[in-house]
Amino acid sequence: MIVVKTKKGEPIEKAIKRLKKAMDKEGIIKQVRAARYFEKPCEKKRRKSERARARARSIARRQALAATMPRI
Repeated sequence: MIVVKTKKGEPIEKAIKRLKKAMDKEGIIKQVRAARYFEKPCEKKRRKSERARARARSIARRQALAATMPRI
């Protein structure tokens, strides 16, 4: 559970901003958006594998770039 205490004389907008930042850090916003609609298990699996492939491509690209760059 996230608790944000306001300081004396602090504007409420600033406290809300801190709350949103804490919720984003915990991943609560992402969970709520994901649970908003039902997603079939096969769709979840497909989305997960697509993200894994994208990460693998990114890592491979970075490693290839690092191999071509001269070390100083």
